[in-house]
Amino acid sequence: MKKIILSLSLILITTLAFSQSALYRGSNQLNFGIGLSDSGIPLYIGIDHSILTDLTLGAELSYRGYNENWQNDYYNHNIIGISGNLNYHFNTLFGILPRWDLYAGANLGFYVWTSPDGYTGNHSSNLGLGAQVGGRYYFSNSFGVNIEFGGGNAFTGGKIGLSFRL
Repeated sequence: MKKIILSLSLILITTLAFSQSALYRGSNQLNFGIGLSDSGIPLYIGIDHSILTDLTLGAELSYRGYNENWQNDYYNHNIIGISGNLNYHFNTLFGILPRWDLYAGANLGFYVWTSPDGYTGNHSSNLGLGAQVGGRYYFSNSFGVNIEFGGGNAFTGGKIGLSFRL
């Protein structure tokens, strides 16, 4: 009888521990939306892959275009960014329900800044290192909204969008 109670207890504890994670190890989620920036409105699409229960590794592609008045001339700039991120998800640590996903992490990326010929301003392609903190709320098992603050790459303030668990 003790073995049955011990076995049932272990199954219950294991189930509760894994139910707290927003993403299960080996699972993916797709994210896309708009960013916050002081110049133009960035668009992004990215994917996160859960490498451990509370750790995801992600990749993101972004685009931002805007016009600038520089020395009485108008110039159209385009910025394309590709970045990677590593996020720690706090759901298990704080016992947060899987409908919510709170995380923080770091990102590293490269963005290519193109401006028209004749532009003499100070814009160039660059490598960016940054940090972010964010959260998601899932309306169902696969669909949710996300918001993230931070930056370091093509975004200077954060982003908001949709998430899909795959």
